[in-house]
Amino acid sequence: MTIGTAKPSPEELASVRHHLIDERHLPEPYSAGIFANEATRLIEALHRKGKIPLVVGGSTLYLHALLYGLSDIPSIDRSVRAALQQRLMTEGLEALYHELMLLDPQTALALDPHNTQRIVRALEVYHGTGRPLSSFHTTPAKQHRYSFYTYVLFRDREGLYERINRRVDKMMENGLEHEVKAIISSGIDPDTIVLKTIGYKEVVSRLRDRISQTEMLRLIKRNTRRYAKRQLTWFRRYPSFNWVDADESIDFIVNDITRIIR
Repeated sequence: MTIGTAKPSPEELASVRHHLIDERHLPEPYSAGIFANEATRLIEALHRKGKIPLVVGGSTLYLHALLYGLSDIPSIDRSVRAALQQRLMTEGLEALYHELMLLDPQTALALDPHNTQRIVRALEVYHGTGRPLSSFHTTPAKQHRYSFYTYVLFRDREGLYERINRRVDKMMENGLEHEVKAIISSGIDPDTIVLKTIGYKEVVSRLRDRISQTEMLRLIKRNTRRYAKRQLTWFRRYPSFNWVDADESIDFIVNDITRIIR
């Protein structure tokens, strides 16, 4: 998964040491908790070498897990998920998402309304524990041995949406459809979790002739814009984060980050 994830180019990967890229096969399970454990080990190893790592990306829950840890969620009886899966079949995803909005609006607003797995999981936690999923993410679960300084890059909505639209067009020019075809041809189930992410699930629908080419492009752009909006909403929860206008010069941003590191 290279084009749809905007993976750094070979030149970028060669210019500075990167970690946690190309280290998993697609069917392998992965989660925010696994990421946090792996990233923590890397950070500690780099500190022992006298290096300060930069953690870059926009996966909100993964970042939260790394910085603050995740509270342990009690085991939930399998019958809860089974009942939700049955309701999914009879009532549909929209009804479950509406219920989540009522029970746990903080989590619902942070999720893609079409992300079946996470919506069912959030409801499973609520019905299985009596607590909203968001309540498990509000309090630090552990104290890290290192401090951190976080930047949120933002730009005005019109400029952001224009860049998203151009990015999607560029992904298509670079062969996103071919990438998805190659993944499926390699034996990966089109319904696997990793292919239900934005930019991939829409192409899968197109390859199954469920939507047109035009509709595929429209949905990728729309879903990416919505995801960007949810990211910004999530980051506003953290008063200590530093917001930087991404339209500032690169030199200004780099110099400010470098000053803090020093």
